[in-house]
Amino acid sequence: MNERMLKAMVAAGAVKKINIIASGARFHVVANTPNGAVTAETQKGKVKTWVSLDAAAKWVRGLGIGAAHVNLTHWQPGQRELSV
Repeated sequence: MNERMLKAMVAAGAVKKINIIASGARFHVVANTPNGAVTAETQKGKVKTWVSLDAAAKWVRGLGIGAAHVNLTHWQPGQRELSV
């Protein structure tokens, strides 16, 4: 789900919880709604990722959310990405 749709869902009160999840050296955001979990996506439909936790947190704050759960279980800050 893209940023515009997520903002609309937050404004409507449909987002119950936000998770910032680390995977390798990047972070992505998952929003829990009554219909299930949705992952933040770019306009092209790919998973939106951030290189730093503070950048992801600023984006979540920009949605109008003041609290988020951070999952660092799979965080590998020194991991290099594969070039595709």
